[in-house]
Formats: sequence, C-alpha cells, structure tokens
Amino acid sequence: MAKKEVFLGTGRRKSSIARVRLMEGKGKITINGKDIEEFFGEETLRVIVRQPLEATETLNKFDVIAKVTGGGFSGQAGAVRHGIARALNEANSEEYRAVLKSKGLLTRDARKKERKKYGLKKARKAPQFSKR
Repeated sequence: MAKKEVFLGTGRRKSSIARVRLMEGKGKITINGKDIEEFFGEETLRVIVRQPLEATETLNKFDVIAKVTGGGFSGQAGAVRHGIARALNEANSEEYRAVLKSKGLLTRDARKKERKKYGLKKARKAPQFSKR
C-alpha cells in the first residue's frame, strides 16, 4: 500500500495553538476529532478556516486534521487557518507561497490582549476623574 504524504503546519493566534496535518484526500476537515460543521457553529469561522484552501484552489484535494488548544473560537479558527497555510506552503512552496503571501495568510497575527496596568481598571481604562 502506498504511503500518503503528510504535510505539517503549526498555526498560532492570540493564545490558541493549532497543530495541522494535511494529506491528499477529498477535502474533509476534522478539528479535535469533530467535523468542521460540528466544531465551529458559526459559518464565518468555517469560512476563515477554509480561506487558504480556497485561495490555492485545493479545497477538494487535501484532507485536514487539526488539533487546537487554548483561546476562544475566533482565535482557534485563526490558528487553524495559519496552520493550514503553513502546511500548504510546505506541500508546494513554489506555487502556493505567492498566493498565500499576497492574501496575508502566512503572516502570524501578533495581536494579543494587552496586560492590565496598575492604577488603571483595565489595560487602558482609567478610573473616573472628578475635579472635586
């Protein structure tokens, strides 16, 4: 039996980390052992996850198996998207890299929650000011 070639990619977003395995198949996306429809309830999150596959026109060429931890749904969707983009880049770097790079899918989104500062209620929110 011929062994299928597996491409790996690690994606990060906020405090979420996704380990993605990409292999030739029919386009099935599995996240944490669940189908994408079951794991992400909102359609917008499913669209975010599929972006790299649609950009490279490989939606029905690869099966995706992802394990994602930490953060919320939005961060997890972004982490899986980043992982898929990195795995696609590894699969066929010459063809897909230009497309993924132009869409900004290979770039790690470095935005995180800013830490709370002393003397303030939140990161930037100050207590109410009163002159008297």
